[in-house]
Amino acid sequence: HNELKVLLPVLIVVAAGVYYVYNEFLLFMSNAQVRNKVVVLTDAVSGVGSELARLFHLGGARLILCGTSWDKLESLYDTLCTDADPRETFAPKLVLVDFSDPDSLEEVVVEVVDCYGYVDVLICNSSIKVKGPVQSISLDVDRNVMDINYFGPCTLAKGVLPSMMSRRGGQIVLVNSIHGKLAVPFRSSYAASKHAAQAFFDCLRAEVEEYGISVSTISHTFINSSEPLAPEPDPQHNRLKAYISSQLSHGVRPSVLAYEVLLTVNRKKKEVLLSHPLPRLALYLRSLLPPVLFSVLSAGVRDSALAENVA
Repeated sequence: HNELKVLLPVLIVVAAGVYYVYNEFLLFMSNAQVRNKVVVLTDAVSGVGSELARLFHLGGARLILCGTSWDKLESLYDTLCTDADPRETFAPKLVLVDFSDPDSLEEVVVEVVDCYGYVDVLICNSSIKVKGPVQSISLDVDRNVMDINYFGPCTLAKGVLPSMMSRRGGQIVLVNSIHGKLAVPFRSSYAASKHAAQAFFDCLRAEVEEYGISVSTISHTFINSSEPLAPEPDPQHNRLKAYISSQLSHGVRPSVLAYEVLLTVNRKKKEVLLSHPLPRLALYLRSLLPPVLFSVLSAGVRDSALAENVA
């Protein structure tokens, strides 16, 4: 019994060490894969975007950073160049883009491609969220969400395809959402745009495979940038509801998602799901027992506390 008490901590430390070394090895290999590659980030000024910019910049990629704010792009540029060795990295190129203005995207595509004459990796991570009952969301808002979450990524993907096809290689990564696979109440516009984007890139994957172009989609739960809170004690009869609420409100950290994108580029994975067990279970129910899922979602709408925590 005493030997087990001593052995268990040692095993935990060893396992943690092996896991750390494994992750460092993966990061090293991922950096080797992206070195000198022309990589486009469609939203470099968001939390996830800035994490992606840091990882790919340190990996030696030739970055093209897009964003809606020139001041934020310049600030990110200064941070990246200050924190990295200029002998090992390339100064990023900056492109101002506004996906809510579809008429401007043709010029944006030309500007992006002209930076280096081609694109190796396009990472579509731009997104906007809208929450509310269907009847309270105007059609103008619906259109704006579709422009940013669907038409924007599609336009850029189509714009870089000719150079990728002529060079017979490249990769397009859609950082989507689990809402592209699972529709949840009060997310009608957002879920519709994510479903549309998922379908488009699924079709694109099959169409361009013969040209050596990889298409990857990453579906994640919501981005959680806040610090984790210590769980509050709950009465015995509320433990199940508290567990469900915590699962629904527990998102993905920007650094974790950015690292997964880097691994996806390295391994050329076709599809990645970043989710906790409960959302995964919902996906299975949607496929196998849809009436059960619909009943659960309807019950959740009636429970205001649960509805507020739906990701």
